[in-house]
Amino acid sequence: MSKQQGGPIVTPGGKTLWAWTVATFFGAGLGKPGPGTWGSVGALLLWAAVAWGVHPAPHTLLLVLLAGIALSMVLGVPAATIAARESGRKDPGFVVIDEVTGQWIALLWSCACWRQALAALLLFRLFDIAKPFPVRQLERLPEGWGIVFDDVAAGLYALGVMAVLRFNHWI
Repeated sequence: MSKQQGGPIVTPGGKTLWAWTVATFFGAGLGKPGPGTWGSVGALLLWAAVAWGVHPAPHTLLLVLLAGIALSMVLGVPAATIAARESGRKDPGFVVIDEVTGQWIALLWSCACWRQALAALLLFRLFDIAKPFPVRQLERLPEGWGIVFDDVAAGLYALGVMAVLRFNHWI
């Protein structure tokens, strides 16, 4: 690795290290097949490690998750933009920070139980792949905004369905 004069650290292949690390969620996006699913599973596992490993109070888990969502959006939009530009692709599959954001949104208000975790994962992946209105339209936003915000919308759809499932005690 080398450092450009006054610039960010770049790999020998000319990739901006911090952006690719964030965009691929520490390499989860390099998983095959289905890098988006690997990103979602990585996000779920990190949530589970906090929820089941640390055992925070429910409001603390919610605050940690909200902070993670905010951080993944604030860093994710520029990271996705840089990684997309450097790869020469509009929405490269290896960029999964958007799936991380959407998955964490789907997990909001979930308790630390495997049924809700699994339901949130399946619902988010369903909405991310199906892209119901207006999810697909959000892909048209410029660069990292379009990469990230279609998954934010898919996460909100999953969150809505999760709320109905929890309210009716179906999960």
